[in-house]
Amino acid sequence: MTLELKNITKKLGGEVHIYETSLTLSTGGFNVLLGNTLAGKTTLMRMMAGLEKPSSGEVWFKDKNVTGLSVQKRSAAMVYQQFINYPNFTVFENIASPLKVSGIAKAEIKNKVEQIADLLKLTSMLNRSPDELSGGQQQRTALARALVKQAELVLLDEPLANLDYKLREELREELPKLFKDSGAIVVYATTEPTEALLLAGNTITLHQGKVTQVGGAADIYHSPENLISAQVFSDPPINTSQVTKNGTQFVLHESVRWPVPEKYSYLDDGRYTLAVRPHHLTLVRGDVEENKQVPITGTVQVAEINGSESVVHTSVHNESWVSQSRGIHDLEVGETTTMYLKTDKCFLYDLDNRLIEAR
Repeated sequence: MTLELKNITKKLGGEVHIYETSLTLSTGGFNVLLGNTLAGKTTLMRMMAGLEKPSSGEVWFKDKNVTGLSVQKRSAAMVYQQFINYPNFTVFENIASPLKVSGIAKAEIKNKVEQIADLLKLTSMLNRSPDELSGGQQQRTALARALVKQAELVLLDEPLANLDYKLREELREELPKLFKDSGAIVVYATTEPTEALLLAGNTITLHQGKVTQVGGAADIYHSPENLISAQVFSDPPINTSQVTKNGTQFVLHESVRWPVPEKYSYLDDGRYTLAVRPHHLTLVRGDVEENKQVPITGTVQVAEINGSESVVHTSVHNESWVSQSRGIHDLEVGETTTMYLKTDKCFLYDLDNRLIEAR
């Protein structure tokens, strides 16, 4: 079973929201849409569901053109970041609502609702109204309503974004199990690279209405084929700067130099774009070869303590660099600090922002 988007676009008032896009999504794991806010994730999902029509192109589901088919006639369920429950219904009635519309017998409805409630730990809350629930319980109710429908296409639009950290972690583990044997095509939208990696599966990176890369989450993470994909798949933001290959050396900001690795020795001399994730630019010298860890000095702009890690924004030659280091590093704004660049972990892009492959 597949869902195909064939050259679809979406324009509103002359503004392009989705540029021409073709995708094939299938069962057997999550299909993850990864992109920042306004990247086009929700618009794509609404066109998949039939809530919006594409300006051009076609949507095919199970080898049938469903472009003009209304959402009511599609086997689709969608859960939004802002969960929606019927306030005058009990939790049981909320979960049962799509089954009642389908005309299923009462006994079967009761059985299905109790099964999904047990799965999502809602059994003790079935007689409560939504306003008696916590945010996490309400979101699980919305998820249960989507799951009980046993739709062939399930669209999850940042469904965990408003939940507390502990519950998010729990549901991230539960969701793949819930859909493992459902046979449904599952599409999951997120702004978080970590979440995309945890869910794995087929991943589509999006930026300002354009698909930048499609592949396995780990594959894109380890080999972003263009600079935009690297930026989408990095949180905190990836560091970028111009670097010059000069003979056997790379030169950054004129004063920072390191030997050109063998894998890049074939490159012509000239300018390239260096990209390095913050956790490969640290305040602590690691136990690696000296020439694979180059010191860079800068001025602290912002220092954040994030649990057991420190995220430090530093100005280096009027460029903003972000480092992410283990441990708590108490730094003052305006203080000079030294960071260590792991040169063997950097990405290199040409001036058209295409990844330069190692040889």
